[in-house]
Amino acid sequence: MVIEWLNVAVQADLREQYVQKDEEIWTPVLAQYPGFLGKEVWISPDDLSNVVLVIRWASLEEWQAIPQEVLDKTEARFQEAMGGETYRITDSKRFQVRKYS
Repeated sequence: MVIEWLNVAVQADLREQYVQKDEEIWTPVLAQYPGFLGKEVWISPDDLSNVVLVIRWASLEEWQAIPQEVLDKTEARFQEAMGGETYRITDSKRFQVRKYS
């Protein structure tokens, strides 16, 4: 399993809108792809301008197989729903999950 980890800075007054629109727009698009295993959204009670997205993928290859055109169109739709550039990804990482017997 591979984890896609995104740290997002969002205008504090738009955080809840960001979380809702992410669920409405991004999650259904990602869920269409066979490698998508699920997603969690982490919010901090101490920092209203921060959202962390943790997306689980079966493999790096399945995650990377999503066409760039799909990602670009989805991002444009999301940005329009959010009212422009009201957020930005400040950090992105990927992790490999290892389990030992």
